[in-house]
Amino acid sequence: MKALRRNLLAAAALSAAMIFSILGWGARPSAAADDPAVSAADRDFVQAAAKSDTAALGKLLDADFVWIDAKGNVESRAQVLQSVPKPGTNDAKDAEMQRHAYGQVEAVQANSGKIHVLRIWVKRPAGWRTLVYQEVESLGAPPKTTPSAGKDCQNPCKSVGYTPKNQTEQAIITAYEGLETSAIAQDATGWDAHTGEEFVAASSFSDRLLDKPTRMAELQRKNMAGLAPTPLVSGKLFVFGDAAVLRSRHEAGAAKLEVTRVFVKRNSKWVETASYQTAVQGGGAS
Repeated sequence: MKALRRNLLAAAALSAAMIFSILGWGARPSAAADDPAVSAADRDFVQAAAKSDTAALGKLLDADFVWIDAKGNVESRAQVLQSVPKPGTNDAKDAEMQRHAYGQVEAVQANSGKIHVLRIWVKRPAGWRTLVYQEVESLGAPPKTTPSAGKDCQNPCKSVGYTPKNQTEQAIITAYEGLETSAIAQDATGWDAHTGEEFVAASSFSDRLLDKPTRMAELQRKNMAGLAPTPLVSGKLFVFGDAAVLRSRHEAGAAKLEVTRVFVKRNSKWVETASYQTAVQGGGAS
């Protein structure tokens, strides 16, 4: 019986893998080549942060830089240079790394156990600078509750607390609203159309990192898995050619979240490729 059960489980796993392959959910797009300058700058950032070397960090941080720790505390460039926070991971020793290049934006992800770190690099006239450093700590067990905008999702499904400055920003916000609408409806097909194949999400309300196949499967099972649309109360959008970074603050009841999303324009439409959502502990403010 045990052998039969193992064979059935293996067959089910193979069938799921074949479905993902046929539908393209598990495929990765052709990635742009990493800029060696970004790799060097990212390595310098990690070393400088570990040593609290403010002189070195000062050369790498964007004017709009924010550091978001695993408790949801947000510190500006000036605050970080006054007192460097302790990083949640040591990339050189224990982190699993992923990098995605999007022209003028590069996303570096470092995962170490339950700690997930996102570093967003943007290309400015003076060179590559870090725009966001964000930590997310996964739960130790599957979530019992997930903060949400509810079935009558007005914000962020139909409108958000952000006014687009031009047509490009409007297109990105419209894409974001479409993604959240499909998520609240648990429409896996609609959600698929609004996300890149390399999509990954980390949330303080989930017990694991969610890649696209996993997220698709959860939506099909009508399971939010700790990741649900929540009302956006404030945000700032940075656009760099065919890539964009949306930094936002969300609130659902007593729950507060600091969120960073990466959007990329592909085949004339904007899709989300990363979403890092850190719960604010103790009701702290950004």
